[in-house]
Amino acid sequence: MSSAPTAPSSARNRTVVAALAAIIALGIVVTQTQGPRMAALYVVGVALGLTLYHASFGFTAAFRVLMADGRSAGVRAQMAMLAIAVALFFPALALGQIFGQPVGGFVLPAGVSVAIGSFLFGIGMQLGGGCGSGTLFTVGGGSTRMVLTLVFFIIGSLIGVAHLSYWQALPSLPPISLVDSLGLAPALALNLAIFGLIWLGARAIELRAHGKLDPVFTRSEAPLGSVLLRGPWPLLAGAALLATLNFATLALAGRPWGITAAFALWGAKTLQTLGVDVAQWASWSDDWSRNALASSVLSDVTSVMDFGLILGAFVAAAFAGKFRPTLSVPTGQIVASVIGGLLLGYGARISYGCNIGAFFSGVASGSLHGWLWILCALPGNWIGIALRPAFGMPVERTLRAC
Repeated sequence: MSSAPTAPSSARNRTVVAALAAIIALGIVVTQTQGPRMAALYVVGVALGLTLYHASFGFTAAFRVLMADGRSAGVRAQMAMLAIAVALFFPALALGQIFGQPVGGFVLPAGVSVAIGSFLFGIGMQLGGGCGSGTLFTVGGGSTRMVLTLVFFIIGSLIGVAHLSYWQALPSLPPISLVDSLGLAPALALNLAIFGLIWLGARAIELRAHGKLDPVFTRSEAPLGSVLLRGPWPLLAGAALLATLNFATLALAGRPWGITAAFALWGAKTLQTLGVDVAQWASWSDDWSRNALASSVLSDVTSVMDFGLILGAFVAAAFAGKFRPTLSVPTGQIVASVIGGLLLGYGARISYGCNIGAFFSGVASGSLHGWLWILCALPGNWIGIALRPAFGMPVERTLRAC
């Protein structure tokens, strides 16, 4: 006779059921109210959450372990992701459509606001514990501390929106698309060459520091079905999936994957419920902003994908048996989450996005501002790493699995 299931197993099963029920319920609502295209984008968001969680794919920790201990697997995986992305994006952007769907990239001005905003964002990444995508997938995975970071990320985003007209008036170059300026083949060749050089440079740093390389792809001995459900997934698989899912976003939404613009919208709608007339703010005076404030949050592509991402990470953590939230957060980390969240939100808004919308999707769009963003975010990360011990937070030497 079989024995009764253990308490931990029963609790995990209940969490799995709750995660799947949440995904299905929201999916039904999105499908019925917004139509099949938005429902498809919601599914893409869920897939992004699953991928980020199971592959432990992030930017914050990858930058930290490279700067702190010369470990390069995370950064090399990012270069692979970008290489796949530009190979998919550039031909579609040059053509201007995918199967009849008009598409356009995130091509935005490169100027003072991007430089300063991304620098502040870089500090916030290391203090807050994640970037835009990292914050969402760790919230979905059950991190109580990251819920606090997300709250102040939203508050910082609102402050950034309130100040946006000032920052946009500062000197900047006009939007520059490398695909339009150089042509498809030269732009693709240039970007691939840059990714290759960064890959080789990161590889050389790790070999010099450790004499060997941490792999970006490892084959698990567990059955494939178990790996797919419970993880972990190889970093390189995560890179390929994220690039492909970003391209799916481009095909469905007509523009690339973004994350943090939704945070400002959520904050603005919250203020509206409290009686604040956000529509009178200069930064919310255009037609798109007014429509977004007046419409359901489920009509906003970025919000729907963000909700899907959180739930995707939730179900991944549930299947892995790792969804175990705790209210015990050290005081130093609470303070770091508040400061980091504010810097993340403010920096993202004045620099046109985060690691996803500004860097990943910006570079995939061939935009010069994407490169300026990462060049200024890296020094911010270095400062943030140096500040972590003051808040009682470790500086890891290896990438951690979720």
